Amino acid sequence: MNLFENIKYKFKYAGIVEKLIYVNLIIYFVTLMFDVFSKWFKTSENIIVKWFSLNSSFDIFISQPWTIFTYGFLHANFIHILFNLIALYYIGNLFKQYFTSKQLINFYLLGTVSGGILFLLGYNYIPLFKNQLVPLVGASAGISAIFIGIATYMPNYQLKIRFIGYVQLWQLALVWILLDFIQLSGNNAGGHFAHLGGSLFGFMYVNYASNKQISIFKHITSLFKRKEKPLKTVYKSGKKPTYSSTKRKSKTQQEVDTILEKISKSGYETLSKEEKEFLFKQGKN
Repeated sequence: MNLFENIKYKFKYAGIVEKLIYVNLIIYFVTLMFDVFSKWFKTSENIIVKWFSLNSSFDIFISQPWTIFTYGFLHANFIHILFNLIALYYIGNLFKQYFTSKQLINFYLLGTVSGGILFLLGYNYIPLFKNQLVPLVGASAGISAIFIGIATYMPNYQLKIRFIGYVQLWQLALVWILLDFIQLSGNNAGGHFAHLGGSLFGFMYVNYASNKQISIFKHITSLFKRKEKPLKTVYKSGKKPTYSSTKRKSKTQQEVDTILEKISKSGYETLSKEEKEFLFKQGKN
């Protein structure tokens, strides 16, 4: 089996996250080749970047409407694509534990579009950025949509981070969004507009699709609430509530473990409607 056939075989049987990574890598190396050609022939700019990056000018965008999608597969340099693909790998595989491959593609593409729209609005209606011709590239908007989507769906899910310990997804999502807001006046304001547009899509889509109240706000507002001391009990019942509550908690945990085991074996899409609803409720507790 030659190199091309081996790559073709691996791509065919790869998961959706790995396929997105392969596509981004292939496009990156094609862009590098065209960059070399542009230097050979002393042309002013890379034709791939010119025709497929999203420009902040509405006039240029109208003449190249496809760029609202294609910019999400281009990257400025090796460090840019390296960090984006590492984030896509870990966040994408976490997302796949609870959503389908089709939903991940939808989040990536529609998050890219949402990021592009906010980028265009920011550079055409905010006085600080008006009349600036800035190209936008990168998968960050799509990745932001995926990350904020799963953080909204499972806000209490915990990740272990070295030197920090266990951190809940909603806390990471809050830091993620705040960092983008803080850097909106910096050199890469366009990229941060795109991140926020993707994040907004992921947040709104999950809440709309689940038909539930927006719960992540509860976690954020709880940071500013003063904790009240529990009231002292005057009369006690002869019953022992500790055993029953522990028993109910144990039973609930067993049901969660059973559902998660089913997901790991057959995928999220094999769950029944009742199982999905039960898992969703537990994620918000």
